[in-house]
Order: sequence, then structure tokens, then C-alpha cells
Amino acid sequence: MEKIPVEIFVDWKKGSSYAASEIAALIRRKERLGQRCVLGLATGSTPLGVYDELVRLHKNEGLSFRGVVSFNLDEYYPIERNSPASYRRFMNRHLFDHVDIDPSNIHIPDGELPRQQMKAACLDYEEKIISAGGIDLQILGIGNNGHIGFNEPGSSIFSTTRLINLDDITRRANAREFRNVGAVPRLAITMGIGTILRARRIILMAWGQKAAIVARSVEGPMTEHVPASFLQQHADCQIVLDAAAAAELSRIRAPWLTGEVEWTPAIIRKAVVDMALGLGKPVLSLTDNDYNDNGLSSLLVDKGDAYEVNLQVFYQLRDSITGWPAGRPGARGTAHPERSVPNPKRCLIFSPHPDDDIISMGGTFMRLHEQGNEVHVAYQTSGNIAVTDEFVTRFLDFAVGFEELAGIDSERSSRILQRAGEFLKYKKAGQADTEEIRQIKGLIRRCEARATCRYVGLPDERIHFMNLPFYETGTVEKKPMGEADILLTMELLREIRPHQVYCAGDLADPHGTHKVCLDIIFESFRRLKAAGDEWLNDCWVWLYKGAWQEWNISEIEMAVPMSPDQVRKKRFGIFIHQSQKDMVPFQGSDSREFWQRAEDRNANTAALYTRLGLTRFAAMEAFVRWRF
Repeated sequence: MEKIPVEIFVDWKKGSSYAASEIAALIRRKERLGQRCVLGLATGSTPLGVYDELVRLHKNEGLSFRGVVSFNLDEYYPIERNSPASYRRFMNRHLFDHVDIDPSNIHIPDGELPRQQMKAACLDYEEKIISAGGIDLQILGIGNNGHIGFNEPGSSIFSTTRLINLDDITRRANAREFRNVGAVPRLAITMGIGTILRARRIILMAWGQKAAIVARSVEGPMTEHVPASFLQQHADCQIVLDAAAAAELSRIRAPWLTGEVEWTPAIIRKAVVDMALGLGKPVLSLTDNDYNDNGLSSLLVDKGDAYEVNLQVFYQLRDSITGWPAGRPGARGTAHPERSVPNPKRCLIFSPHPDDDIISMGGTFMRLHEQGNEVHVAYQTSGNIAVTDEFVTRFLDFAVGFEELAGIDSERSSRILQRAGEFLKYKKAGQADTEEIRQIKGLIRRCEARATCRYVGLPDERIHFMNLPFYETGTVEKKPMGEADILLTMELLREIRPHQVYCAGDLADPHGTHKVCLDIIFESFRRLKAAGDEWLNDCWVWLYKGAWQEWNISEIEMAVPMSPDQVRKKRFGIFIHQSQKDMVPFQGSDSREFWQRAEDRNANTAALYTRLGLTRFAAMEAFVRWRF
């Protein structure tokens, strides 16, 4: 069903290493032939791992870029070359400043040219590609709307380098590179689809939460509504994916349709749940004909008639639902997602940002506390970059006014307010805040997080602000996880010795904060296990999803239902995070507020269980267990 060759890797690191090895092999082959290697390069988070590996190959294995000519796909317009958000700065920071490429061989569209010169500049860019002999290998990412480069839906297959209007979806997705979505340029210069297709070879990479658009591009019809689908007609194109980005391909999503399959309990549940939802029937109402008509006859051959398979899947779904997330006291002989002993439990909730706990698992958080468990919350990062500049001046105004009201000398706070106002007045897109402003923004997030924990009922000694070092760069781009991050996490785990750990299982963005925080937790557990920490034998780890997505219902191992009153109580807890309400700096392509996303997602999970024939609840929070 795949119309473009696809390589799937276990994670983005392995996929990036593969793509980098292909680039390196081409560079070396061209060098042996005495020829220049012409590369088409991309920006964004997708190729970062590739560039890191190329830099490593240059420094450690002698890969030379002296014979490389590069052409970048795109650039914002208008934008200054030295703007922190410009793609010229991006390429210098991640690749060009670290290798021996000749600066005269670097070509990036110029975002500073006057508008009246743009048409001629785009024609000149095309001519330079032709003069260089054409692009040998073009690297691509893919947007959530299927764009390649900045060729938005509707772009012609014959398009060349040009100025283009950016889709609102793209602008919202890229707002993290700027102060807010309003600061994202509305125009961009991009190579056209026709230009891209003239490359002799193309590698498109996608990691994480791109599964739906990847499947449409690879398996769907060629259409200008999904620009990446035009790659189907290229003679030498390859798609490189991690496991998450490949999740909607037929061979992953429905392997029983593509060949022989081993009918494990997980595959059975997935197949039956997908069929039931597709047919709009409860699981227990599925018939032998339904199985035969939907490509599942081999399941009946293996496991018996529809009645037996239906019961197996129904019981799996039923047993995942519990109102006791830390285990029901005294429960014996029942299929419960959690152990009944020990009870009460010590529970540790890791929250990547200072609001993920209440947004993603607020109902479970409250229930754990109300049921007598010893609950701790660890806020892994300060979350300071997600506070708008307006909040800084608002809170400083309050601080100055409070001091004056209380008869306290406000001279020092007034000076801080004045400095902050002067800096923010001239702050450029992508520019890092001063250390002073970062501390103020971090304080705002800490106060909100502490207020939320008090709202739930936690004492202050169970609130832990970790401030992991990888996050503290002052910009959207973070450092990789480091030794200090792991040691801080191990120290906290050893201090609490929890029976239960909850953490954000977002595997979508390989360079996103949630993913780095999860990697730190995983590495900490691996080291603790290797060190022989005995308390790990009685510790279970549960993964929740962040504000952006939810587990597939066939994956859910624990579903915690909520009543309408509990939904409202969770909403009020989210409202405490006023700096994240109404206007969130990095909300991506979803314009809903966090509380709306959480309620819609939790209600949808409950509705799916109902559609499958289970008890109707107002909402549900979902978890998957990680077995270390």
C-alpha cells in the first residue's frame, strides 16, 4: 500500500543516523570522483539529529565539506539575516559553523531583499541550482498539513522558487520560534515542488506526531492538497520514519490487511477495537460476518468464533477502567490495572512543565490524594519561556504597588520594573530574555504550580521544583539531556522511593521538552536498576499524554473515570495557571485553551469506551504502563 519506499527506525536518533550516513557516503563518493556534492538542506527540528551526526562525522571521522555546495529550502520573509529566528542563523548554529564548508558555497534565500527584487532573486536562485549541476540529494521534513519546504496545500507540482503566503496552521506551528503567532512572518521564500522533484535523490524524514499526514502522503492519492504526496512520482525518493511517525501506515496500523500476522492479545484488541469503531457497533455485537468482511477471518480461524473473541476484548477493556488509580484496598482475585498492596502508596507525579500535572491527569492527581496516598509532584522545568512578556510587567507592577501599599521601600523593585520594560520594548523575535526576566517568569510559574498543589490539598513539602539544567537556555531550543539532569532525577527518586511514578509519555517531538524529560526519567531508572536499588522491585511507572494528544484506546491499560463534578474541579485547577490562559505562546496549531483541550480529550476517551459497549462516564484520563 506504500507508494514510496519507507524505512522505519525504532527512534529518531537511529533514523537521523541513517540519513546522515547516506549524506556522508554521497559526499565521500563525489570526493573520490573529484566532483562537487550538491545538497538541498532543510531546517526545523526534524533534521537536527542529522546535522549533529554530520558534525560528529566531520570532527571524529574526517568527513570534509570542502567539496559541498548547499542550497536551503526556504526562509521567512521579511526577516533579518541575524535574527535568532532566521534560517540562516539556524544553519550556521547547527551545521555550517562546525564544518569546513566554503562560505561561498552556501546558498540560503535572502529574507532582507526589498519586495520588488524578490521575483528576480527567486529566478537567480533557480539558475544557481542549475549552474551547480542540480541537487544530488534533497533533505526534507513534512508539515502537519503536508507541506514540504514552505509549499503549502494548493501548491502546483510545477512550482519553482517563489514568495508564498504561509498557511495559518504553519504560522501557529512555528510560533515557538517567535514571541507569539502574531510575530511570525506571513510570507516565506521557498523552493517550489518542481524544484524539489528535480533533485536526483530525496530523503524525507518525519518523527513523532506526524503519523496521519505521513500515511496520507505515502498511501493516499497524489494531490495538491497534500504537497508531499507528489513525491510518489519521484524515481529515487525514500521516507525515513521513527515508530511514532509510522503508526498510521497500513502495515503498522492494520498488519492483518498486509499479510500474515501473529495474533497476540494486543494485536487482537487493536483489530477488534478498530473494527468495532469503524462499524459503529459495540464489541459484543460483532458477528462472524463482520470479521470476515473486514479482513479478520484469520483471527477467527486462530481463536474461534466471534463470540469468544468479543468477550476476550470486552474483558480487556472493562478491566482497564478503575476509580482507584493506586489500587483498590482489599481487592483480591480481580483483574485490576494496579496492585491492591501496598496501600496507601507513595506516588510521584513528574510534570515536565509547571501545569502538565493538572492538565493531563488532574482528576487522577486529586483522586490519588483523596484516597489517602502520599502524593508528591516534581516539576521538572521552570517553564519560564512559556510566560508572555506582558505577564512580567503585570506582576512587577503588582510587586511595586504592594510595597508602596505596605510602606516598604519600592526603589529596588521599581528599578527592576524599569529595566524589564526597557528590555521588552526593544526585544526581537527569538531573542533570549535576560537572566532577571527569566527568573521572574519562573517565579510566576512556580507560584501557579504551588497554588494548584494547595488546591488539590498537598502540603508544601511534597512539592518539588527540579529546574533541570537542560531547559535553562532562555530560548525555545534546549540543550540535550545531561548528566546533571539524570543525577537530580535519581536523587529525587531515591529520596521518595515511590511505589508509583507518573510521567508524560509524549514521544512526538524528539527535541521537545516532554520527550527530553521522559528520556531523563528512563535513563535514571536504568541506572537505578543497574545499581540494584531494591525499592524498584515494588515500583510501577504509568505514562500519561500531554495536552496535545491521547493514547489510542486499544493501548490504554488504565482508564480513570471522572464525574461531571470532578471535570469541573479539574477545570478550576487548570484556571489557576493564569499565565497559560487565554494566550499561550507555544500552543501550536490548536487554538483551544489547555482546559478545553483536556476536557475534549477526556470526554472523547469516555465516549469511545461507551461506543464499544462499556459504561458511560463523563470523562476519562488514560495511562499506559512502562515496564523497565
